[in-house]
Amino acid sequence: MRCIARFSSLTALALLPLLTSPLLAESPKPNTSGELLFEDSFERDEPTADKEDIGPGWRSNSPWRAAGEKQVDLDNGAMHITRHPKADHGVAIFHDVAFQDGVVQLRFKLRPGDDLGIDFVDREVKTIHAGHLCLARVTTKGITLTDSKTGHMRLDIRERRRAGEKSPELTELINSKRKTFPQQIEPETWQTLRIEVEGDVMRAFLNGEFVGQFQSEGIGHPTKRMITLAINKSAWVDDVKVWKLK
Repeated sequence: MRCIARFSSLTALALLPLLTSPLLAESPKPNTSGELLFEDSFERDEPTADKEDIGPGWRSNSPWRAAGEKQVDLDNGAMHITRHPKADHGVAIFHDVAFQDGVVQLRFKLRPGDDLGIDFVDREVKTIHAGHLCLARVTTKGITLTDSKTGHMRLDIRERRRAGEKSPELTELINSKRKTFPQQIEPETWQTLRIEVEGDVMRAFLNGEFVGQFQSEGIGHPTKRMITLAINKSAWVDDVKVWKLK
């Protein structure tokens, strides 16, 4: 009997690390609280077919980056974004928001080689380029969460990169400010992406399933004043919803 009891105790101790392992911890669930700030299903057409007119609250960088050429098309109840050959920058589509913590959810569709970014911005911060705070970027190969504020968009770091610096120290610093979660995302198929920013943590969910999270101080910036949808080549976007958590 003593041997059995001793074996049971040893077995329990041996299993304890497995039972407390992060691998067995329950994945975070989407935060369904909060105030819905706006939603858009893009069920409309432009008043003039060849003129970019996304709709209330939206604007893009087409006037100054693409010589005014149309890059965002409302097509069959969705946004179809395509970078114009004249453009000297990726397409950026802006919408004002006002929160510290919040959620952006949308449906998207990408081709191989395409990408879509959800960028949280505060243009009033002058120590970072263009107010870029933090970014979630999705491709058909995965999702990357980035702290831009204390990483590659911090002005001193950006200037070092623009000057051509490739030191191990700088590379290590920039890489420490982002985390990539590999995923096999079916091309040209509608997917649902949900990005939550809460405190200094950013979480990503794909089709309702938790993908991963990244914690970094820049994510905790107290004022997110704008979201930007950033597209380097092309993407489809639909059913955008934004909630304020705090």
